Amino acid sequence: MAYIVATVSKYIIIFLMCFYTLSCFTGFFKDDEKKEKRIHLYQNFLMFFLHFLSFLVMYLRTDDQRFVPFYLAQVVLFLGTIILYNLLYPKVSRLIVNNMCMCICIGLMIIARLNFDLAIRQLVFAVLGVTFGLFVPVIIRKMKYLAKWRWIYAVVGIVTLLVVFFFADEQLGARRAIFINDVSVQPSEVIKIVFVFFVAASLKYSTSFKDVVITTAVAGVHIVILVLSTDLGTSVTMFIAYIVMLYVATRQPLYALLGIAGGAGASILGYQMFSHVRTRVAAWQDPFVIYDTGGYQLAQSLFAVGSGGWFGTGLFRGLPNSIPVVTEDFIFSAIVEELGVIFALCLILICVSCYVMFLNVAMELRQPFYKLIALGLGTTYIFQVFLTVGGSIQFIPSTGVTLPLISYGGSSFLSTMVMFGIIQGLYIVREDEEDLIEKRKQGPYEEVERTESRKKRREPTFQEVPKQRIR
Repeated sequence: MAYIVATVSKYIIIFLMCFYTLSCFTGFFKDDEKKEKRIHLYQNFLMFFLHFLSFLVMYLRTDDQRFVPFYLAQVVLFLGTIILYNLLYPKVSRLIVNNMCMCICIGLMIIARLNFDLAIRQLVFAVLGVTFGLFVPVIIRKMKYLAKWRWIYAVVGIVTLLVVFFFADEQLGARRAIFINDVSVQPSEVIKIVFVFFVAASLKYSTSFKDVVITTAVAGVHIVILVLSTDLGTSVTMFIAYIVMLYVATRQPLYALLGIAGGAGASILGYQMFSHVRTRVAAWQDPFVIYDTGGYQLAQSLFAVGSGGWFGTGLFRGLPNSIPVVTEDFIFSAIVEELGVIFALCLILICVSCYVMFLNVAMELRQPFYKLIALGLGTTYIFQVFLTVGGSIQFIPSTGVTLPLISYGGSSFLSTMVMFGIIQGLYIVREDEEDLIEKRKQGPYEEVERTESRKKRREPTFQEVPKQRIR
């Protein structure tokens, strides 16, 4: 009986994921608020149903009683997140909230399947992340002088990266984590956000050639320190975010071309300087040739992706734990193996829908500083997704970055939650701007109506009162 339930549930989970993904994009074209609310409630139903079936299958497969309280704790977390965002921020984007919860749901589900102890820690990170994320929108909305701190952002970013470069321990060929009482902290995850704020503040201040050169030099210092630390994933992500923000702010294709040329040259130089980079490139070219000396991880990832097929093997019916560092760098391969290619493609589309919302916020904001922040954070988010997925399927060399909100990792998770909180704050700022515009449009007409009303009641207007007093 348990086998039948698990087998049937596998296909139901995929269908639920497909319906949820479809609703993410149909919601873009709904202008009626009531229809939008129905779509959002429909998404919540699909997410909770998918979540329940997934943990039911894992419980039936393992008969592990720990899955029951773990599942219930997540239900409380998701309900609390949805309710609190709606109560505290009526103008918040429900689609972003739902997608955020869906990604957290999938991440906790697959991590619990891979390593239950890590899943408990990830749940703690999720609670902390949601708590921090709830405070961020009000900070973004109330603090009007964030654009004036560009040199503070630069100093904080460079000093923090230097501390990591000199004091971090090397892991898997990169120096990016500092251990505090056996707790690993990756400051570069937060510095990505600080870096976007610096670039946005600098380009908002001036886009003259001289100031662009200064901004590029400071940004280059950030990236060079990361390259010397062999933190390639973060350095590439920050570089792409800078090029996109620079092009949008200046509208100069020459800057973008020079940036791409410089990035290509830096890649070649990095390949020549670091053996770690050469190993990853060789593994990307053919992981089976150097299977024992650097290609084992990618080869196992490809085995997992190939064995999953369209519908996956089912939870606890694959071998994703044979992939080294599967809960962090290669969690996408585990998802493909046990949940299938269709499920994985839907997950990518959900991430794309988040990016579309980020761009929508960026395009409709009127203040250049906020517009560039939304664009930079959106680019950072989607490019990190691209690096993780591309590295898992041998589309690009592996860079060692995590899949946002899904992979295990406290620093990555918390920084992504802060990123989503900033976007929500900018979404509220956009709504405030639209409300102000509507009030300005209605102002003259309302004044005319009040004046006509006073005339009918034979009451003096504001301008007529002083004249009567003079008489």
